Amino acid sequence: MTQRLCLSEPDECPIVPVGCCCETFNFWSLLKGMHWSAPPGTSGLIFDCDGTLADTMPIHYRAWTTMLSRYGIPLDEAKFYSLGGMPTAQIIHLLAQEAGVPLSDVDSMVAEKESAFLQHLNSVQAIPPVLQLAEKYRGQLPLAVASGGYRPVVMQTLNRIGVADWFPVVVCAEDTTRHKPEPDVFLEAARRLGVTEPQRCVVFEDTDIGLEAARRAGMLGVDVRPWLPPRVGDHHSGQILRQR
Repeated sequence: MTQRLCLSEPDECPIVPVGCCCETFNFWSLLKGMHWSAPPGTSGLIFDCDGTLADTMPIHYRAWTTMLSRYGIPLDEAKFYSLGGMPTAQIIHLLAQEAGVPLSDVDSMVAEKESAFLQHLNSVQAIPPVLQLAEKYRGQLPLAVASGGYRPVVMQTLNRIGVADWFPVVVCAEDTTRHKPEPDVFLEAARRLGVTEPQRCVVFEDTDIGLEAARRAGMLGVDVRPWLPPRVGDHHSGQILRQR
């Protein structure tokens, strides 16, 4: 494919169409991340992991379909992205109920899916504009990760992209009884950061479920999807900020 530099402004081309070179997209997405500034009074930044800090979603999707195919449970890609942020066990229960498939051992299904993902961990890459933003505020504002994933997988992912030591607080699926779109994971992250007014935190997310959780927590939610390559099922408006 012939590579070219797209000269349109980012606001005129919020999503690079199929056929534009990756270098073009990465150029504008990196600029958007670099130009973001924390609102005055911000007390902490909270980042989702999968699909926000780390480009893991395609690998997770392959792991899901590999596992689910053995049980006759369908999962198309658009549906997969719509469930982003929910813990694996919760997704299994939901999909099995929709497919009318009885479940006997959810724990083993969870282990099988996570193992399938970890087999391809070495192919996981960071998402540059989000990582650069986190690096920009490292040492200036308290940073946390709040994920619907399980701690062993989240920590291995953060280690893979070299940022595990950037985040003194990492809240995972095991740490709360309710999960996204409920606000608990973000409120717990703020609590562990020592932020007494959690509404002063800013959340970075790549899913509607995660952004809804931020809204319910009273926090400003930054939708990072305009900084990412377009993916199946995306229907966001292109607005980076979703207000409280």
